[in-house]
Amino acid sequence: MKRVAAVLLALYAIYAAVLVWVHPVLIYPFGADRFVADGWTQHRVEPQGTTLAYADGTQDVAVLFFMGNGGSLAYFTNALDAHTQAGRTIAAPEYRGGAGIAGTPSETALKADALVTFDWLDARHDGPIVVHGYSMGTALALYVASQRPVVGIVLDAPFVKMCELMMRAAYVPACYLPFVQKWNSAALVPDLTAPVLVQHGTADQLVPLGDGARLVGLMRAAGLDVTFSVVEDATHNNIAGQPGYRISINQFIAGL
Repeated sequence: MKRVAAVLLALYAIYAAVLVWVHPVLIYPFGADRFVADGWTQHRVEPQGTTLAYADGTQDVAVLFFMGNGGSLAYFTNALDAHTQAGRTIAAPEYRGGAGIAGTPSETALKADALVTFDWLDARHDGPIVVHGYSMGTALALYVASQRPVVGIVLDAPFVKMCELMMRAAYVPACYLPFVQKWNSAALVPDLTAPVLVQHGTADQLVPLGDGARLVGLMRAAGLDVTFSVVEDATHNNIAGQPGYRISINQFIAGL
């Protein structure tokens, strides 16, 4: 019996080690499609060489949008249109390793790129800036908001820690293993000051509604002004196309 237990433990250790080795490939499945649309221009931001899409608007408020980890910016047109059709200036970076951009994605690298894109937009736009993130992009939006002066934070389907999602999906203690990219959004909460809008679908199976509710609780406990919009029957992938999604964003930004 002890031998069987030892063999099973050894096999599990090998399984966990393999997952640690390959997990960056699993959490950064970026696509090769480039984002091309009327009214948008493409810009290369140095020194990282990050590429971002930019659309000029008529409102004072500008938005820096961070997409999720699935695909490329071309797959997030519903969220982008929510801003352009409201007349807001918007910048949205592609991620290194996707859309034909050189480089290897990692938590450290993408966070560094996020700050560079904020600084690029801030130098170009005279008015206030709102950060907007979807799924993995919520962690980037929160990171920028913890490091730069933003007037508002919009989060679609946020998580508390990405490593918790890994733990549930793969049955390994990812949050406690070395070399795992944790993406701990909860750790950023004490450094936030701007009002927050969180939108989360009740049918989200990838990042369950409870994760968004937990993050909202942490933010409110820290004294932040948080609006929590629960979107009935919305899944992880279709939340931006639901009725009321744009209304919530427009009302939130108008009230800043």
